[in-house]
Amino acid sequence: MGVLRIGHASLKVMDMAAAVQHYEKVLGLKTTMQDKAGNVYLKCWDEWDKYSLILTPSDQAGLNHIAYKVEKDADLDTLRERIEAWGVKTEMLPEGSLPATGRMLQFRLPSGHEMRLYAMKEFVGTEVGSTNPDPWPDGLKGAGAHWLDHALLMCELNPETGVNTVADNTRFMTEALDFFLTEQVLVGPNGDMQAATWMARTTTPHDIAFVGGPRSGLHHIAYFLDSWHDVLKAADVMAKNKVRIDVAPTRHGITRGETIYFFDPSGNRNETFAGLGYLAQRDRPVTTWTEDMLGSGIFYHTGDLVPSFTEVYT
Repeated sequence: MGVLRIGHASLKVMDMAAAVQHYEKVLGLKTTMQDKAGNVYLKCWDEWDKYSLILTPSDQAGLNHIAYKVEKDADLDTLRERIEAWGVKTEMLPEGSLPATGRMLQFRLPSGHEMRLYAMKEFVGTEVGSTNPDPWPDGLKGAGAHWLDHALLMCELNPETGVNTVADNTRFMTEALDFFLTEQVLVGPNGDMQAATWMARTTTPHDIAFVGGPRSGLHHIAYFLDSWHDVLKAADVMAKNKVRIDVAPTRHGITRGETIYFFDPSGNRNETFAGLGYLAQRDRPVTTWTEDMLGSGIFYHTGDLVPSFTEVYT
């Protein structure tokens, strides 16, 4: 029962043609449909539902909403009761509010980000099928991303006023949605303030993450690749296509992931992420990073923080 995995991200983009070219040519996604409002829906080759990314025309970049898929439609009613008992207002959007998708439970996290839960989305299958499949399809473009892996949301954190929506979100996700904590960064005079958390429902190091900042927003959406070699190839693809790279290929201490960060044409940050890191389980000890080792936690090789990594987001 409950949340299975990340389902899709809905992003605002300022130049639809440039955005579609980026996600198709650089990351290797495939457009599956476009609606009358001009929204474009895309999926990765190893995903079986109709889309995992929605691009919507806008005059600014950023996140519309993040959505997670639940196991059964009845779970939406159960989770609605838990969410509202927690003190968060919800709205049940009818089937068809998004194309090819069943009813959706809509609400806002304590940080203000819109989240949706749904149980049904049209099944279209992976590009290699499910009977005697090849390991990868012919005609892959760009980085050949397998699937949308996770999202990292920036959350308002102000120690002077006591506002800490990282901690609020973490508690909400644990108590209302049954996520579990895998890693955290603790800061402050007593070393007990949650400045960042990584949370899971699956067996990967994180299905969602929260990091403190001056305002709430989107830090990045991440796409899974097989290996370090694929991360390097993705960097080559980005260089060939003159993509704005934020952080060149490196390793995280946190999650142990192999990574590269870059921006789509509107300024939304993307990540290509490889390496499962470790087996995330509810009884696995939570990994804690202290404030003095934050640099190594984020960029393990150098231990140096890149200013744009925490200061620039949509």
